[in-house]
Amino acid sequence: MNKVVRDSLEAIAGLQDGASIMVGGFGLCGIPENLIAAIRERGVKDLTVISNNAGVDEYGLGVLLYNRQIRKMISTYVGENQLFEKLALSGELDVELVPQGTFAERIRAGGAGIAGFYTPTGYGTLIAEGKETREFNGRMHILERALTADFAFVKAWKGDRWGNLVYRKTARNFNPVMATAGRITVAEVEHLVEVGELEPDSVHTPAIYVQRIFQGTNYSRRIEKRTVRKRGT
Repeated sequence: MNKVVRDSLEAIAGLQDGASIMVGGFGLCGIPENLIAAIRERGVKDLTVISNNAGVDEYGLGVLLYNRQIRKMISTYVGENQLFEKLALSGELDVELVPQGTFAERIRAGGAGIAGFYTPTGYGTLIAEGKETREFNGRMHILERALTADFAFVKAWKGDRWGNLVYRKTARNFNPVMATAGRITVAEVEHLVEVGELEPDSVHTPAIYVQRIFQGTNYSRRIEKRTVRKRGT
């Protein structure tokens, strides 16, 4: 049951060109920094990355865009990353934009083994093009298919050697749901503890969903935009 690996490079063993990856985080909050760095170092390419956004220019997932390692992004948000916008508009990057609630539910469905679901969100817009539609209670819905991936890379605050995870505050974001939807889920944690040290009622991701875990290092905890008010006189 000891799922601990030595470091981020060992954690991404088996990741090959053309793989699909779910990457936790919202903006730069709760992103698996060490795993992203390992992907860059390994040099795998033609990746399909499922993540809320693509970091910022040259940080977070932005470094993989800069190296042209990502072929397709399935995301909800393009802002804060000029390179993401440039590559999408030029056709160098395939982008599937998904309404954020639909994005979360597609991942949840994938983790639950549900093939798809109907939602009214996006009906009558570009989102609905080419998708099956159906009426429920007088309202039109579109069929959305579940999302899964070859790998799910998540970041947690604490984790034990079995793979039980606890997230901290808003850094939880998409990490727990993505942990359920990867064929191989890899967790990097700030604090790796012994089994029994985590309060069972506080565990957000049970160990059954996690195949590999390691303690990350050198977290920078950057934010996208720092905005402060002038001090009062």
